[in-house]
Amino acid sequence: MNYTKAASVNPNKKNKNIIALTEQFVKDTLAGAEAGHDWWHIRRVLNNAKLILETEQADQLVVELAALLHDIADSKFNDGNEEIGPQKAGDFLRSIHVDEDTVQHVQQIIRNMSFRSGLGTITFHSNELEIVQDADRLDAIGAIGVARTFSYGGFKNRELYNPEILPQLNMSKEEYKDSTSPSINHFYEKLLLLKDKMNTATGRKIALGRHTFMLDYLEQFEKEWNGER
Repeated sequence: MNYTKAASVNPNKKNKNIIALTEQFVKDTLAGAEAGHDWWHIRRVLNNAKLILETEQADQLVVELAALLHDIADSKFNDGNEEIGPQKAGDFLRSIHVDEDTVQHVQQIIRNMSFRSGLGTITFHSNELEIVQDADRLDAIGAIGVARTFSYGGFKNRELYNPEILPQLNMSKEEYKDSTSPSINHFYEKLLLLKDKMNTATGRKIALGRHTFMLDYLEQFEKEWNGER
């Protein structure tokens, strides 16, 4: 699809047209992506962000664009390149004539919102970042979080669980990036930590129930692993 041509039909297009073009771009770009980081993940994060926006003050266009574009080129699928995502998002937004302040804000959110980014030095903050970060983290926990963990683990051919490989707590950013631990370890290394890292009241409220679900799941997993009833 020629996004530039579609955007230039009406130079005074409303924000909804920007969002519509961005949605189509993301759908096209992520066609065939790993199931935990595909269009449906993006749509869930967008819906989470809209829900949080109901009780938070922020620039709605920035929030929605960042939610849509945050995984447009995830570094873990691009040889660890952490700039390819912001660059690709920026190139697209400029091609449809989004104002430069909005473009740069979206790029900064993409650079700083991941759990991995939080293991390093954070130099950027905004209400919009907090909302999109919470929206993404909510999709990493609960029932969907469990499914996504094993989807990605299967994609990377990782063990489900290995009791001889203990979770690595307090990892550095580089250690986290290089980790190849079993899928169950991911719960202890990241997912169970997210409840206490939520930024917004809505995020914290939703996260609590999803966190409890994961604890129940892990308890059941251990019972079945050990052959218990």
